[in-house]
Amino acid sequence: ISSQIELHKLYGGVVPEIASRKHVEKVNFVVREALKEAGETLDSIDAIAVTYGPGLVGALLVGVAEAKALAFAKNKPLVGVHHIEGHICANYIEHPDLEPPFLCLVVSGGHTHLVDVKDYGKYEIIGCTRDAAGEAFDKVARAIGLGYPGGPKIEALAREGNKDAIAFPRAKVSDSKMDFSFSGLKSSVLNYLNKCEMKGEEVNRADIAASFQKAVVDVLVEHTMQAAADFGMKKVAIAGGVASNGALRTAMEKACTERGYKFYRPSPIFCTDNAAMIGVAAYYEYIRGTRHSWDLNAVPNLKLGER
Repeated sequence: ISSQIELHKLYGGVVPEIASRKHVEKVNFVVREALKEAGETLDSIDAIAVTYGPGLVGALLVGVAEAKALAFAKNKPLVGVHHIEGHICANYIEHPDLEPPFLCLVVSGGHTHLVDVKDYGKYEIIGCTRDAAGEAFDKVARAIGLGYPGGPKIEALAREGNKDAIAFPRAKVSDSKMDFSFSGLKSSVLNYLNKCEMKGEEVNRADIAASFQKAVVDVLVEHTMQAAADFGMKKVAIAGGVASNGALRTAMEKACTERGYKFYRPSPIFCTDNAAMIGVAAYYEYIRGTRHSWDLNAVPNLKLGER
């Protein structure tokens, strides 16, 4: 993994153009290091896999160009993978007993999805977000002076606070009980901060972090349990960058245990973006017969289930 977090910290979030340039600089090095660590060569592997959407188009284009070049040069099959499918498949890395069908909550910086995993490569979105939970963590972290990346910093500070100190709202979407929205919660935190400033009151950042985190976790767990009950699911998984959050993992495990559901989660290193999850997703796509041609392109708004 070649992380850019330290670089983007300077700007308070990901700068697309810088991310793309750094991808160009690092991609060959990362490929060489991965092959070396695995004790393999490009000749000894069966196929080349690559994320082609959704995401930042510049960064996606670098990966797609690299994968096509390697596949063409070595005459290997090319398998394009959906980024969210990769997150879901991260659960298979450490849980060989996990087989579809199951319910998966995918929570990341840009996405919050409840997915009915019907089979390998077959998905139905039963709940989605109007605005992502991960983005809410970043915005609130910035508002209380924690900086980027917001998720880990809020989680760390929340351990020092009282999660019941401030009654932030639990967002509901009126026309869908499975969908999520966190914009109202973000606004509530900002309004609380403004009121404290206007009244000259001291702000307890740890209490804000803990109360905000609990509001997010409560909604995520509640909707997931509702979906599991409505769709008769006995296996529940989580995935995505926010799935590394300790409070979410603990609350989800508790809720699943109480209802007799089997709970699955990737290790935190497999929750954040990584190549292992894309490789696993590609493996199942490959054995299903998925192949892409040289006109494969980046699709920044690719929908889950699209080919």
